[in-house]
Amino acid sequence: MRLLYGVVGEGMGHATRSKVVCEDLVKRGHEVKIVVSGRAYNYLAKSFSDVVEIRGFEIRYEDNGMALDATIAQNVLAAPEMLQANLVAYYDSVASFRPDVVITDFDSFAAYVGRRQRVPVISIDNQQVVARCKHPKAITKGARFDFELTKSFVRAKLPSLDFAFVTTFFEPPIKSKYEDSTLLVPPILRDVILAAKPEANPGKHVLVYQTSTSDTSLIPTLNSLKNEQFFIYGLRRRESIGNCELFDFDEATFVRHMATAKAVVANGGFTTLSEAVFLGKPIYSVPVRHQYEQEMNARYLELLGYGVMRDTIEARSLTAFLQDVPRMSLRVAKHRQEGNSLLLDKLQVVLERLKKKSRKSRENS
Repeated sequence: MRLLYGVVGEGMGHATRSKVVCEDLVKRGHEVKIVVSGRAYNYLAKSFSDVVEIRGFEIRYEDNGMALDATIAQNVLAAPEMLQANLVAYYDSVASFRPDVVITDFDSFAAYVGRRQRVPVISIDNQQVVARCKHPKAITKGARFDFELTKSFVRAKLPSLDFAFVTTFFEPPIKSKYEDSTLLVPPILRDVILAAKPEANPGKHVLVYQTSTSDTSLIPTLNSLKNEQFFIYGLRRRESIGNCELFDFDEATFVRHMATAKAVVANGGFTTLSEAVFLGKPIYSVPVRHQYEQEMNARYLELLGYGVMRDTIEARSLTAFLQDVPRMSLRVAKHRQEGNSLLLDKLQVVLERLKKKSRKSRENS
């Protein structure tokens, strides 16, 4: 089967999980063409022979928050050039491919190709949980505007999907109108994470994944918790400062440190949270402000008893969290996931069904 696979380039989580799915599709004999934007292009181009670079929207951040005005301004200014670049990519590298089915990980370019060429479109992402599921008041309370805005954005970005695989570590009920076209599946996990599971154990250190290099308060705050040891990633340097060890990013070392941590401190990004949950780690989550998707992840984390959601990394609340780690460890240890088999197997069933449906539709038109 000929498959066009679109990957959004904002952040690397979409790319790492799409790599897992694309590798499985290739092994099963499918012909896969990937379209991808941002840093994710170089990452995927190392592993696959047919990868096309496109342009995508970018998010601007300030002080652990999305700078909404700056993000809108930047993307409005870039839109004409981006449209031109993507039209060139379409006509030069994509239009003649003629896929049987399009798969998209929150990428609107691939979805557009599917609609233009009248082939079925499948999504595999975690964002659809916002729009396709029902959520309790605890998840939307005090954030109704951000929730509705995010839901509208998700629907607008990928309208009229034929089927949606929703990756999630929590399981809200699916809305009735989406029940026949939606399946909740466990998060897609990299091989290195799956391999680390047997060795996962609660060590003495706390893993901190901090992506904001401008946060000058982080190290002093952690240094004040003198009886704790922190392994910190994301500050892009190797250094020892009191009870803090700073590491340059290395995948194998990072995963080993996560697997042997007693807890994890991170933002609300889906990939890091889902990997920590799989490895049985309680999480202190500080979602990026104005990104409701991250806040939803963190709120469900707290609702399940797997961790806490906080606005900042603050000494008193972090101390209280670490004191409660033994109780939360028992809760997160009950989480179960059998690798990626459910998604990968069900995907083949849906692909075959949609291909037959598409073929019959073409024959009747």
